[in-house]
Amino acid sequence: MPLVTIEELLEAGAHLGHKRSSWHPRAKEFIFMEKMGTHIIDVRKTIEYLERAYNFIRNRIAEGGTILFVGTKKQAQDIVRELAEECGTFYITEKWLGGMLTNFETIRRSVLKMKRLREMKDNNDYPGLTKKEILTLQRELTRLERYLVGIEDMETLPSIVYITDVNKEMTAVKEARRLAIPIVAIVDTNVDPKLVDYPIPANDDSMYTIRLITSIITRAVKEGRSILETGTYSEKEPTEAS
Repeated sequence: MPLVTIEELLEAGAHLGHKRSSWHPRAKEFIFMEKMGTHIIDVRKTIEYLERAYNFIRNRIAEGGTILFVGTKKQAQDIVRELAEECGTFYITEKWLGGMLTNFETIRRSVLKMKRLREMKDNNDYPGLTKKEILTLQRELTRLERYLVGIEDMETLPSIVYITDVNKEMTAVKEARRLAIPIVAIVDTNVDPKLVDYPIPANDDSMYTIRLITSIITRAVKEGRSILETGTYSEKEPTEAS
């Protein structure tokens, strides 16, 4: 059985692309038709490419790989955080700080600083500091947690980066490409699909579509981790829709 049905995708609005005036020519293969100046995505392609992404993620996680979820725009933040935490993986839902991948050692030092400040706060351990100095440290902790809490346990670069909006997360895309980290991403009709390794053609502005596709990505992570732990694949693997 397919991972998702055409009906579920249509109900989530996954087929709704952008106006023709903002389309990217390389997205042509994913476009079913144009209706009242708006491109309609071929959801049969969505299913096909989602299957490819699912199998890739499942297999890489089964080999011991890791994945980083990225979704910083308003529609995606809560969904990405919730589903990443559900499958126990890393995530970025606030501003992408330049160098999160390409300057990873510096980011790790910031994470270690965040953990030290948290320990000081939890133990109320501020020897010899004034109230003003303590307040400054606590504000710094709040700032660091806002941006880094989703990757505080990510001690090495991820094996995969999953992105909910390529244009919004272009810095993350460029960093992952520079480091040859495979990218899985939702790709709307205004996006160049060649920027990512595993494009999933769908509406990247709809929170319903983002939740639907990200929940399937989450399933791939969970299945991969189960294989890693047990050494066995499920009896029924997802197959492409005919």
